[in-house]
Amino acid sequence: MSTDRRPRTTADKILAGPTALDAISGDLRRLGNRLDRRVDADPDNVERGLAQLVLTLVELLRQLVERQALRRIDVGNLEPSEEERIGLTLMLLDDRMSRLRERFGLSPEDLNLDLGPLGPLLPR
Repeated sequence: MSTDRRPRTTADKILAGPTALDAISGDLRRLGNRLDRRVDADPDNVERGLAQLVLTLVELLRQLVERQALRRIDVGNLEPSEEERIGLTLMLLDDRMSRLRERFGLSPEDLNLDLGPLGPLLPR
């Protein structure tokens, strides 16, 4: 029995015994198990996820460029040769995007990220 009657501080309570450390260790173990289930570090999935992100950004930019080109055509700012070149470039980009999506097993819908209350990223 201890005869020390001084009040115990928080540090004394934490350092008093293994119960506090056991509780923390258990919490960390449970957190680690949850993270293991949520984080899939499989190289194929990481590659596919990165491809999905990059292709989503490229698709967003492609749609913006396409809209800008259509506005310029409507206004009459482009020469016929420029219209042809832009049209051909956009068709080639669309074809390459289709091939890359196919290579990584992605559909066009996979590139349309859901932004929650803002709705989908890519309007169609």
